[in-house]
Amino acid sequence: MLLEMKENDLIVSKTDTKSRLTYVNEIFMTMAEYTEEELLGKPHNIVRHPDMPKSIFKLLWDKIQSKEEIFAYVINKTKNGNEYWVLANVTASVDANGNIIGYYSVRRKPTDSALSVIKPLYQEMIQAERSGGIEAGTKILTDLLHKEGVSYDEYIIAL
Repeated sequence: MLLEMKENDLIVSKTDTKSRLTYVNEIFMTMAEYTEEELLGKPHNIVRHPDMPKSIFKLLWDKIQSKEEIFAYVINKTKNGNEYWVLANVTASVDANGNIIGYYSVRRKPTDSALSVIKPLYQEMIQAERSGGIEAGTKILTDLLHKEGVSYDEYIIAL
């Protein structure tokens, strides 16, 4: 079953540098259908959906490990096998010396118009990854961005 966030909901989570959850808000728990005890200390990928392109997560990790912010559309799965889409904003948390000490993510409800573009794109990327690995999925995305004449960030923000 597809779950949907409310218009003004914000899912918030924090992780350590190994992506283990250190904080989750009430909306995260509700959407993911887990308790706080079931989430804290667990890898954030506890909600990873198998229909999420690995190449998008590689892009996400490359950016946040370079202390760059990223916005990405993500499909998540719940404890009970349901799913929900989010527009995620992920940033590195740094200490006073600029060292990464964890990651912070805020997710909001994506628009239907954005998902009408993202869903077929992700399906194409997943198919490419099945036969050619992460590089093949990344090529689908980079070819699209080249054709559109925009950066990844410009493309996502425009949706």
